Formats: sequence, structure tokens, C-alpha cells
Amino acid sequence: MRVFNFSAGPAVLPEAVLRRAADEMLDWHGSGMSVMEMSHRGKEFTSIVHSAESNFRQLLGIPANYKVLFLQGGAMAMNALIPMNLLCSHRSADYVNTGIWSSKSIDEAKKYCHVNVAASSEDKSFTYVPPQSTWKTDPQAAYLHFCSNETIGGVEYHWLPEVGDVPLVVDMSSNILSCVIDVSKYSVIYGGAQKNIGPAGLTFVIVRDDMLDRALPITPSVFHWKEQAEQGSMVNTPPTYGIYIAGLVFEWLQQQGGVAVMEKKNLEKASRLYDYLDSTDFYSSPVNKNDRSRMNIPFHLHDTRLNDAFLEGAQERGLLQLKGHRSVGGMRASIYNAMPVEGVIALINYLRDFEKNHA
Repeated sequence: MRVFNFSAGPAVLPEAVLRRAADEMLDWHGSGMSVMEMSHRGKEFTSIVHSAESNFRQLLGIPANYKVLFLQGGAMAMNALIPMNLLCSHRSADYVNTGIWSSKSIDEAKKYCHVNVAASSEDKSFTYVPPQSTWKTDPQAAYLHFCSNETIGGVEYHWLPEVGDVPLVVDMSSNILSCVIDVSKYSVIYGGAQKNIGPAGLTFVIVRDDMLDRALPITPSVFHWKEQAEQGSMVNTPPTYGIYIAGLVFEWLQQQGGVAVMEKKNLEKASRLYDYLDSTDFYSSPVNKNDRSRMNIPFHLHDTRLNDAFLEGAQERGLLQLKGHRSVGGMRASIYNAMPVEGVIALINYLRDFEKNHA
């Protein structure tokens, strides 16, 4: 029996995608091979990666002057590769700190340049997005980096920073494809795939062409965006199976009606859950209402002594991976694109029943 998996990542995948992958596991389209066995330069896999990129571009409306890269290392590796690929002759970069993932990005960048923390919400335990009117940016910065959705803290930008001529770089690991965006407003969009796209091990980079000539000389070839762009993400063997699954997810998203349709569904799911949490004192949501994530919803029980009982009861109902991150505690429900509204309804029903039994 399939459960409702609220894991923050690796996360739930569409059941239709998993079933199709299972059907094609031993023999992809009559090739007699599994995708995992194919040469990454063979005609079979070439068709897979081209189709995946084409569908990704269509879903996000990626302009022609942007390259799409499918790489390895995850967003954590990209925290170091962002400054490597963008500093050029610059000595500093701007960062906005809204949580643990922003902090990790800052720590990595400090190894390569001066980091100007233009704004931070650490003063209130990363429970809000600092208004742009409070940002102290450097007009000479190599770029400005922010994390559009903090997976751990459940804080999400619902507006686009205005940074003038400074390149705008965003980590969209946990909310890519969950809402409509204007790619042309960004210089670089990157993230790990294991939340809204596919399995762990795949990283996507969407980079504007004029950003490809800014790398430091020390940048390794396999992480040099220009070299990877020139060779179709194949300077080394790419994560082939991850790309294949991502391609199936992109097809599934198109069958659902595209990103605009998914955004409406995500709004409905998040609104249902937040509305219930706000209706009772038994649970609480720590994030500023205007900055609440639609993807990752942290919450606390009013009596922390009930945490273990809550998780045990949830598991009995097939509601898994609700324990909050160890750094913030409490609970967290991640409701990515592949989480059906039925899963959110089942969670709300459990929240209501648990409260009745323990209030």
C-alpha cells in the first residue's frame, strides 16, 4: 500500500512516474536495455536528455539565451561553484540570509570572496523574509544570492528582489516548478532535484549566456558551466537515471496542465493546512504569515511531550516523515507537487483527531 510521504527530500514522486519507470526498467522502448545500462553518448540516452531539457524549457518558459545544465553534486556543491563560476575579477558578493541553506551558501562563498550579508532574519530565528527596504547591497557585487524557499524553516519569497544591474542568483531547490516564474529576471537558477524534480544525485542549473565567461581559473572542468554547456552537460558521465526520471516528471507535469495549474493546486493544499493550524491553539506555525512556504510547512505541538506520540500515531495512519529538522524541532509537512490534496486532507483529519484525544 502507498503511504503519504511528507519527507522534505528525497521526496515523494508521482505514482504514475514510478509505475512507468518500473515498466521500463528492464527494457526501455524496445532497446533491450535499462536506462541505467545505456551509454550516455548513445542515441537512446541522447534522446532522453534532449526530451527532458525540451520539456523543462517549455514548463518554465526558459528563453533561448539561457543554457540548461544537468550536473552532479547537489545544491551543496553548487554553493561553492556559484562563486567559482561568477566571481571573475570581483572580490565580493551579496547574500541574503533567511535560514540554514542560505547560511551554508554564505559559508562556502566565504572561501572564495568577501561576502556582504545584505540582510538577515537570524534575529527572529529565520521566521521571515527581510523586506528589501532593509537590504544593504553593494552595487559592485559580482552577484546577489538568495534562497527562494528555505526547506528547513519553511520561509518562502513571494516576491522578486530588484537588484538593478547586479546578477540575481537563486537557489530554487525546493520550490522549482511549484509556481510560475519569469526566468528572464534571473541570471542563474539552480537547485537539487530531489524535491520537485526527481531522485537525489541530479542538480539543475539554468544560466544566462553572458554568465558563462566569469569563472575563476581554479574551477574544475566538470563544474565549469561554460565547458559543460559546450558539451551538453557531458564533460563527464552525467547522472543518467536521475535525468531519465526528471524527464518523466516533466512529462507528468505537462499532463497535469503545466506549472500554472500546479501553482493553483499548491495554493489549495497549503491554504487548507495553514487554515487548520491557525484555527487552533493546540498547534502553532512559527513563520510570518506573509512569508510562509507553500512547499514546507513546519509546525509545533503546544506540548512537546506529545511529539513522540504524534509521530507514532501518524505512522499508524500511513502519514510518514513528519518529524521536523533536528535544528528546529517540531514537525514539518513537505507538500511538493507530487503530494495529492488527499494527502493533505488525511493529515488535517489526523491533526484534528489527535487534538481531540490529547487536548
